[in-house]
Amino acid sequence: MTEAYLKTEPAGTVEAVQAPAQTPSERLAALGITLPASPPPIANFVTHVREGNMLYLSGQGPREADGHLYTGKVGGDVSVDQAYQHARLTGINLLAVMQETLGDLSRVKQVVKLLGMVNAVPLFEDHPKVINGCSDLMIEVFGEAGRHARSAVGFGSLPGNITVEIEAIVSLND
Repeated sequence: MTEAYLKTEPAGTVEAVQAPAQTPSERLAALGITLPASPPPIANFVTHVREGNMLYLSGQGPREADGHLYTGKVGGDVSVDQAYQHARLTGINLLAVMQETLGDLSRVKQVVKLLGMVNAVPLFEDHPKVINGCSDLMIEVFGEAGRHARSAVGFGSLPGNITVEIEAIVSLND
């Protein structure tokens, strides 16, 4: 995959030139993101299952590398902007699982689907704005291959009172 940009020649002519596409790892570095170790499961399940060229990722939450989890009710004691950042952090944790599993994020062909769950107060309505934190990250890291189908739904509670939980399905190049 390459991206086009315009190059102006000294004579004033402009031509389209193909720039080499950045890899997902290069994009992460440009964003200043270092992937943490893959967060361990909190119960009796695995972080992922690979079936053929599909990778199914279990739900991840907003866990910092030091283990700190963000908790609370979105629309109550947690703002939409804070929860957006929590969803972005959750996306980083999903990427960490992918990286650990695949060894190279370039093996991701397409982010197929995200399911975003928001721990929200009953009348909260901005679930999509929250989960955009993860969706935006996937597009920043994978480009067009990061565009995906998605559900963003509210829950009365999530494990450990975390603000968001997101699971993913990705297809692989091999």
